Amino acid sequence: MKKEYVYRAFERFWHWTQAALIIFLGVSGFEIHGSIHFFGYENAVQYHNIAAISFLILIVFAIFWHLTTGEWRQYIPTWKNLRAQAQYYIFGIFRDAPHPTKKTVLSKLNPLQKIVYAGLKVLVIPVMVVTGLLYMFYRYPQKYEVLSLNVKSLETIAVLHTIGAFLLVAFFIAHLYLITTGQTVTSNLKAMITGYEELEGEPHEKKIEPEIKEAALSK
Repeated sequence: MKKEYVYRAFERFWHWTQAALIIFLGVSGFEIHGSIHFFGYENAVQYHNIAAISFLILIVFAIFWHLTTGEWRQYIPTWKNLRAQAQYYIFGIFRDAPHPTKKTVLSKLNPLQKIVYAGLKVLVIPVMVVTGLLYMFYRYPQKYEVLSLNVKSLETIAVLHTIGAFLLVAFFIAHLYLITTGQTVTSNLKAMITGYEELEGEPHEKKIEPEIKEAALSK
């Protein structure tokens, strides 16, 4: 094993800020939905809108960073070892089986993670953003009404936004579990805090003692 600098400063900042905003958006959003009671409805609406705008700003910076650094390639899905990875999470991990994929600085995600994260970035998050903006600015307040959309009610938009919220909750729960599946229970967490992670190094050739090597050549 060797220590590698896997997660850069902005990547860690983006990860933790995104996590905090999504949690806050979830709590305030479910209060607006009527599922919980914490801030009070009016405060929940105001806080939810502020957090949503902050999240949009973070997304803009994250997109720019991914494009300029080439990190977007980390999320390109692949079918290779996908089945083996799923079987590892379901069965192998409880039998102390070896990990089917090798993590490197250039390939931080396993095949299952790539599909899940790609789905979040190109489907779930965009749906949440679009429906959220429509919810904020379509007839709320009235002066921002977008008549050209010809939407007679917010019911469909609200349902899609709520479905996306439940998908994010499911991902969050799964993510908390996967955090504990590293070399140790806390190794993945420490890596996302410090940026450094213990990775499996390339096998090295064993050194041959000079005397043995000379004797072998003389035969």
